[in-house]
Amino acid sequence: MKILSILLVLMTALTPARAASLPDPTSFSVAIERGDLAQAREWLDAGLAPDFEGRLIGTGLMIGAWEGNVPMMELFVSRGADINKTNSHGEQALLQAAWKGRLEAVRWLVEHGARLNRAGREWGALHYAAFAGHAEVLAYLLERGADINALSTNGSTPLMMAAREGKEAIAKALLAGGARRDIVNEQGDDALRWAMRYNNLQIAREIAGHESFAAAAARPVASWGRPQRSQPVPDRADLLLAQARRMEAAGRRDEALKVYRAALAAIRQADAASSKASSATRAATGMVITARRGKPGAQTAALNYATPAAGADPSKVPEGTHRAGAGGTANASGVVPPDMVDDWLRRARELEAAGRRKEALQAYRQAAGVLRSASQAPAPVYSPIDP
Repeated sequence: MKILSILLVLMTALTPARAASLPDPTSFSVAIERGDLAQAREWLDAGLAPDFEGRLIGTGLMIGAWEGNVPMMELFVSRGADINKTNSHGEQALLQAAWKGRLEAVRWLVEHGARLNRAGREWGALHYAAFAGHAEVLAYLLERGADINALSTNGSTPLMMAAREGKEAIAKALLAGGARRDIVNEQGDDALRWAMRYNNLQIAREIAGHESFAAAAARPVASWGRPQRSQPVPDRADLLLAQARRMEAAGRRDEALKVYRAALAAIRQADAASSKASSATRAATGMVITARRGKPGAQTAALNYATPAAGADPSKVPEGTHRAGAGGTANASGVVPPDMVDDWLRRARELEAAGRRKEALQAYRQAAGVLRSASQAPAPVYSPIDP
């Protein structure tokens, strides 16, 4: 009996230690993103759920798909991960691999049961591949039976994505595969309208044909609607973001913010010619699926738009934001509330994980601005309201 009692005490004492060895969402994301298979296996052996979600992209399988890490995907699926699980943004591993152009990961997922087509109106892998311009991924998905006319939640097709983003090779491949030209989404736009609006005239010619294109080209430019372009993020900014995220996860906040600012500088350098125009409009930055907490039936998806830059006119606050005016940045003693910085960093991470990188960079800039504001008169700051 004495030996049994000792064993029971030891088991009770060891239980919390085992639980404590499991990761939090942030440390999980960092380890899986850097491809640490040994750490992932150790956590799974210790009882981590195979569909545990990290702070940014989602499950270990999803992060593996995002990074193109097939061994990581194999590990999580072998431990029971759901290959068709949906994350908080409504995305699946196959969509994430398609968005990043990870052809081998896409192939592996499809061969292991990832569904090519989703029920009802949902963003699909073909939408993501078309929007991002990954021709090989798109060709493979079509070969395996992806619906060429799949409708997103707002009724947009992969051809419309290609027409909007100026992906000529993608548009030609879709048209050659039989993509319909006449589908109109909920905003009343079709592929031709998007091609004309964004001045992708060769794509417009392919869609309309010679005679119809001539008539379209004769119309006033304004009749096609106002363009709101997505801006490409240079590779250097991507590398800096990855470096900064690792620094932040390690608690090196000051260093992380410096790197975030360097990423912003790379963005400004890349699109300096259009910065003045883009600051006056809300630029579309990508496709994101969102849902209100506790209301899964209210899920929507659309092209998303940039939050205002620091110093924007406070009288023109877009829907879905609230303003912290003078005094909302620092308290009377000049001390910055730490939760304000954390809120901006959280929002920035979420935007980055959703592919809305330009908005993420703006949010990181806001975080840096809040920290600097302790010794300065604060400018108006816009804080997003969590839907």
